[in-house]
Amino acid sequence: MHSCPGWYCGKQYFSDGSLSDCGSCPRGFRRNDTSYICEPCTDSPAFYDWLYLGFMVLLVLVLHWFFIDMVSMRRSFKKDVLMLHFTAFMEVLISGLLSLLFTEPFGKFAVQSCRVRTLSDWYTLLHNPSPNYDQRVHCTQEAVYPLYTLVFIFYALTLLIMLLIRPWVCREYLPRQSKMSIYAAMYYIPILVVTHALIGGLLYYAFPILVVILSVISCAYHFALKINQSISSLIITTVVDPRNVVILVGHWCLHAYGLISITQLADPTLHSLLLLLVPLPALFYIFTAKFTDPTIFT
Repeated sequence: MHSCPGWYCGKQYFSDGSLSDCGSCPRGFRRNDTSYICEPCTDSPAFYDWLYLGFMVLLVLVLHWFFIDMVSMRRSFKKDVLMLHFTAFMEVLISGLLSLLFTEPFGKFAVQSCRVRTLSDWYTLLHNPSPNYDQRVHCTQEAVYPLYTLVFIFYALTLLIMLLIRPWVCREYLPRQSKMSIYAAMYYIPILVVTHALIGGLLYYAFPILVVILSVISCAYHFALKINQSISSLIITTVVDPRNVVILVGHWCLHAYGLISITQLADPTLHSLLLLLVPLPALFYIFTAKFTDPTIFT
């Protein structure tokens, strides 16, 4: 059997049993590097793949919650703010579940995928071969099926479900401020779509480090907003105020998610112990904040 050029070009069987010319494999198929035949993707997503998809879901959820908290301008948890946060959570949850149902096998909470091998798998458009520097053979396809399109489906469903549910909730809770969270989502969700289209492959490999770095910076920013930077004040305001407790625990969950994504729990005992380091950034800030007070140097 003649080989196909490039990394992704393959052949398909026609109904009469003959083979097609080399070209792109259909969605949900990938070339067998030995036979050069497009074969269906029957693998299950790896643990890291699920963590990546979870990161995409968490990204939207955190942005929803951030903008709801920002536009509500409430420094404590009230019924109306909590209702908006819960609505955003349900929107993301429903969108995530529907995204799985809309992926092969349809109607089941299961996913059949092609394993990610290299960064180039995300950018097959850049790897269309030109045999003998002649006519280009177009073999662009979703080699990382369904990690690429599944995120687009999720974003579309998130935006649609938000527009169907959130306005009715906003009419009852904080009607003046809460509608701004809808307008914000209509900006950042398209931005996320474009970002995923352009650098989805880079995010696939970089998201564990990004989660850890951004969560540490966000945690430090949260503490830096406190007027009194003494150790006792930072501890008391964090423990006494329920809103601060929830924010801190949320940051710790993101720290833990980042560490799990980095280690993938390859060594369950050792890597589970690393989760004990999750509170370290917060404790480091609390006990060293006094050394960064500019008034002590004047």
